[in-house]
Amino acid sequence: MPISETCLNIDGARAAQSLQEALTALDTAGGEMVLDFSSVRRVDAGALRAMEKLAAAAGDKAVKVGLRGVNIDVYKALKLIKLASRFSFPA
Repeated sequence: MPISETCLNIDGARAAQSLQEALTALDTAGGEMVLDFSSVRRVDAGALRAMEKLAAAAGDKAVKVGLRGVNIDVYKALKLIKLASRFSFPA
């Protein structure tokens, strides 16, 4: 069975809410989900909690989640709380 990819844009102004929508979309993701973080300049605690939930749910459902367009500040935050390894970072 081919792996399908779901691509979602994460709104920088409402990152936590966008990530919650991505969590809901995991149910229909075929095998891979790519989240476009191009408009996200920084993440707050709520967004990081949403990313933790997303990573856990993706692991449970065997969905690979890639984060595209992540800036260095967001990447550092993910690295600091040990979440970076749970996502891929496609070009």
